[in-house]
Amino acid sequence: MTLNSSSGILSNRYLALDVLRGMTIAFMVIVNTAGDWSNLYAPLAHAKWHGFTPTDLVFPTFLFVVGNAMSFSMKKLQEMSTGDFFKKVGKRAFLIFFIGWLLNAFPFYHISESGEFSFINLTEVRLFGVLQRISLSYFFAAIVLYVGGVRFSWIFSGLALLGYWAIMYVFGDASDPYGLVGNAAIKLDLALIGPERMYGGEGIPFDPEGLLSTLPSIVNVIAGYLVGKMIQKLGNNMETVKKLVIFGAVLIAAAYAWDLVFTINKKIWTSSYVLLTVGIDMLILAVLVYVIEMKSIKGWTYFFEVFGRNPLILYVASGIVIRLLGMIPVGDMSLRAFVYQNLFTNWLSPKNASFFFAFTYMLLIWVIGLWMDKKRIYIKV
Repeated sequence: MTLNSSSGILSNRYLALDVLRGMTIAFMVIVNTAGDWSNLYAPLAHAKWHGFTPTDLVFPTFLFVVGNAMSFSMKKLQEMSTGDFFKKVGKRAFLIFFIGWLLNAFPFYHISESGEFSFINLTEVRLFGVLQRISLSYFFAAIVLYVGGVRFSWIFSGLALLGYWAIMYVFGDASDPYGLVGNAAIKLDLALIGPERMYGGEGIPFDPEGLLSTLPSIVNVIAGYLVGKMIQKLGNNMETVKKLVIFGAVLIAAAYAWDLVFTINKKIWTSSYVLLTVGIDMLILAVLVYVIEMKSIKGWTYFFEVFGRNPLILYVASGIVIRLLGMIPVGDMSLRAFVYQNLFTNWLSPKNASFFFAFTYMLLIWVIGLWMDKKRIYIKV
């Protein structure tokens, strides 16, 4: 992890990519910090199982923008010896994975209902998570691109998506291979990770960022890389916009065709879900290239640039600060609950209160990012 005065923005010529990165972090903070999880507007909640909501787009877009950034950095990596490459990429992947695990473990203790303090058992901390998936997807995408280049990345992506479909169908329960209980992903995670180190939010040990479902997520990163290279090659012009729109629309159509047999599902990261999210990302990027690069409408972009200049640290900070607010006592409640009840629920409807709490919290994280940007503090892994 390094601290320096260089923002690491891609270039003024590729501001659209930076804005997409910042938008992703901003919306990720919003969807991760609802005031009340039982009062959400439908677009701000993940699909319960099969299906798709706008919130289901956020995480794969994070992977897509990781690939965008790699389209600028891979040339230097490809010039390295094999040993130096694995040292560089492996170190970065390990640090991101470890930070994600520490975030799962934070604050490293718990207090029982009787008030008894005890440190958590580190062997029972959830092993995987958002940052861990980013770490592994980045690592394996980098290997694919280093070993085989662009052509091999296309072959790998096709085989990964088709192979994942085959694995899920063959090794899942015959009656419902893509259901929660009997899918191949949960079977592998239970066997290799163990239920005590898996996410329990579905009522049973099931990890939406587990081992097997990481395979198709690598394709989201590779897609971001390929799109980034295309934009660099073609430039910020109407040809780029047209190709983004056409390819994006084709992927979305293919996703819904595949959905008929391999349903769109974020929690098991189905192949159709990959096509859908990459397609939508391309359409969003087409709009951003047109508005920002071609029409030079840039007065609104700095807000998102702030998030894009320290994406990892601001995402981690958003997870830590909200937990700290839940730990600080104010009377018989936490500071988070006190703020929510006294500043939001007392004058807003339940769903509006939940949303505006998340939105306000996102602005708080933005202020932290703004301060870092003004001080030229940029933390990179």
